[in-house]
Amino acid sequence: MSVRPEVDAVVIGGGAMGSSTAWWLARRGRSVVLAEQFAAGHVRGSSHGEVRIFRFAYPDVRYVRMAQEALPLWRELEDDAQLSLLEQSGCVDHGPQDALGPIAAALVEADAPHQLLTAAAATDRWPQFHFETPVLFHADGGRVFADRTLAALQSRAATLGADVRFDSPASLVATHEDAVEVHVAGDVIRARRVVVTAGAWVDRTVAPATIRPELPPLTITQETVTHFPAVDAATRWPSFIHHDAGLRYGLPSLTEGIKVGGHHEGDVTDADHRTFRTDQLQVQQLVEYVGRWLPGLLPDPQFGATCLYTTTPDESFVVTRRGPVVVGSACSGHGFKFTPLIGRMLADLVDEDR
Repeated sequence: MSVRPEVDAVVIGGGAMGSSTAWWLARRGRSVVLAEQFAAGHVRGSSHGEVRIFRFAYPDVRYVRMAQEALPLWRELEDDAQLSLLEQSGCVDHGPQDALGPIAAALVEADAPHQLLTAAAATDRWPQFHFETPVLFHADGGRVFADRTLAALQSRAATLGADVRFDSPASLVATHEDAVEVHVAGDVIRARRVVVTAGAWVDRTVAPATIRPELPPLTITQETVTHFPAVDAATRWPSFIHHDAGLRYGLPSLTEGIKVGGHHEGDVTDADHRTFRTDQLQVQQLVEYVGRWLPGLLPDPQFGATCLYTTTPDESFVVTRRGPVVVGSACSGHGFKFTPLIGRMLADLVDEDR
């Protein structure tokens, strides 16, 4: 059956990756509808909050190179939006040598500048931390401003011609070899491509498609973060990752002190039936962590929040296409830094065979 498309693409899901995809497509002159099931600025998914870590420091050189490729695209987005979205205030990794060694090797392979310091030298440089092991620092790391980025992408996409719709649940009606029909809040839109960037809702959104990419098993967890006030508000903080028993991370927020969390520590949940309650055991563990490792913070938890991780078995991303159905999701808790790059990759998949 041949179906004549009304638009080039419908993007289902207005988080970081969907909004970035819509921005790229609109910049290319494509007709695109961005459909987000919740209100603008909602906190139900994975893209909300003031800040996220930007870093090159990965043990897998593929992600180092992806971050390097993403950096100029962040600057391109900043130029387009006339906003500061990425601040390179540096990033510190510390932990045992068997954790830092592969990261340093990947940075060397990618020719990414970095420094290796002793615990004593690092403590002299950043007395707000307690270090007991070697420290790796790369000045290209820092933070990105998450809420600001989403608003910028959505605003610029709309200005460039995208039809950005909030409070607009979307679902696939039918797929064909050359087009797809999408139900968007009462409308049926025929598109050349559909891009599903629905995060924790991705599996159920793609499931009805008669043509669909194969997705790996996905695990949805509700993660807890909290914020701690600095002893000295004038202290400048890098972003940081501590490779200990598990993984702790932190970075300065804009208005809420220093954000501290654990990686992949939350309980398995369902996107539509989560509690939104911070895990008090995890909060207490973060208080104990701050008391031992971060003397520059007061162990007084504030501004607790939750978010969803959608994780693949190997923590890789899903960026794929079959027929008219493109899927970009499951960023496994470490995808935000790649937002403009993944958006471009998904837009490229839309434009294949054009």
